[in-house]
Amino acid sequence: MHLPRRTKATHGIGGRQTQTPNANASNHSLASSTGKSTGCLTRRLRFGPASAWRAGSRCQTAALGRVIRDITRKIAGDDWLQTKFAWLLNLARRMREQERGQRGPKVYSLHAPEVECIGKGKPHKPYEFGVKVSVATTLKRCKGGQFAIRAKALPSNPYDGHTLAKIIPAIEQLIGNEIERLHADAGYRGHNAPPNYRFKVYTSKQKRRLTPQIKREMRCRSAVEPVIGHIKNEHRMGRNYLHHRHGDANNAILAAVGYNFSLLIKWLRILLCLVMVAILAPPKSATA
Repeated sequence: MHLPRRTKATHGIGGRQTQTPNANASNHSLASSTGKSTGCLTRRLRFGPASAWRAGSRCQTAALGRVIRDITRKIAGDDWLQTKFAWLLNLARRMREQERGQRGPKVYSLHAPEVECIGKGKPHKPYEFGVKVSVATTLKRCKGGQFAIRAKALPSNPYDGHTLAKIIPAIEQLIGNEIERLHADAGYRGHNAPPNYRFKVYTSKQKRRLTPQIKREMRCRSAVEPVIGHIKNEHRMGRNYLHHRHGDANNAILAAVGYNFSLLIKWLRILLCLVMVAILAPPKSATA
């Protein structure tokens, strides 16, 4: 996956600004000041032409390398400082040495190195930065609403179709019932579902093995999209405030639980109104 130029240049600035306060806090003055030059380069990268982007990216890479070497010289011989700076220096070196077209994990954020670049393929949003999450709902809408029955974070950005081997048994264990059919989007083509589910998975735009009933169900498959939108925008799945991989996994589950509880509270509010109306209604007059 290609790394956008703006993202790489911006993280170069962040790396330099993050390293310097830690070094100053440890009473080690650096050979060069970073405040003024970083501000000038930020303005050039934000408002300048494409040539300024390329030049600014090279300048930031060189400046980050100087800061890394300077801190390494200053903390040489001090075991406590070397231990304190080891993790951050490792991230800074990874960020400086990573290339645009390299394979494998990259560093997109120093404060959250587990962040991944997910290609969406949409003109208005070609990339998203975070972790992939799988959300499953029932095909038929319940009386209380469209509940989310499964939400799980999928680190390392796996292919969608290669996640069914673990997701299907987990859903069946959670609901205590066997899945009759599974409808998914086109990203699940070439799936690795268990053998007994090989012909129970239907993807969008599929032409074979479709009966009239399955065609009607496929038109209901898009019901999961508003569920994902509500969970992301109203229940904090779109922005995770928990730390590390465990935080990503917990945030996905808690967001889905919060969405389900909101539906239950809405249903209970309607039930309470009906009960209050029945209690406070005036008694019917007896007819002679």
